[in-house]
Amino acid sequence: MQAAAVAEVVEFPDAGALEAFEDARAVEAAARGDRRAFERLYRRHVGRVHALCLRLSGHRETAEDCVQEAFVNAWRALPTFQARSRFSTWLHRIAVNTVLSRHRGLAARLESTAGDDPAVLDRRTVEDAPPLDLEAAIAALPDGARHVLVLAGVYGFSHDEVSTELGIAVGTSKAQLHRARQLLAARLGLTAEGP
Repeated sequence: MQAAAVAEVVEFPDAGALEAFEDARAVEAAARGDRRAFERLYRRHVGRVHALCLRLSGHRETAEDCVQEAFVNAWRALPTFQARSRFSTWLHRIAVNTVLSRHRGLAARLESTAGDDPAVLDRRTVEDAPPLDLEAAIAALPDGARHVLVLAGVYGFSHDEVSTELGIAVGTSKAQLHRARQLLAARLGLTAEGP
């Protein structure tokens, strides 16, 4: 007598729930050392992680390095992933931390070579060459304003989450977001009434 195969039927309310379910299964396998499962996670998330790193860093080469470093860090930390949040949220946090840690290292190197000259540390200003598009305008923002804009304005982090992630006060997060929006509007030639 042959045993009948039992198929598990799971219904998902939306694509996000399906992705979270598939991620959870791949994370379990990858945590046990299954490299193909981790490769599936990589392929599913690399585009969004790259976009996040690019928006935070403002430089394509830096973003590519940060993406690679974030996925290496995720692979190493995978056995400690506790699924209190979605894998994508956890991975984005790793990517944000990777970009910010790289930025802190660069700022420290600039500070040690430039002394206390704030003009050297604030290397990108809104007065730089005009951007060709929104991505270029975002990349031209000062670091603090850009980081808050990307996290709160683009990725929907709350000001509490932004303040925790960046190590700033909630009020500073709100002020930086307001500043970023004003600078973007000026940079793109927009006014309160519209273009």
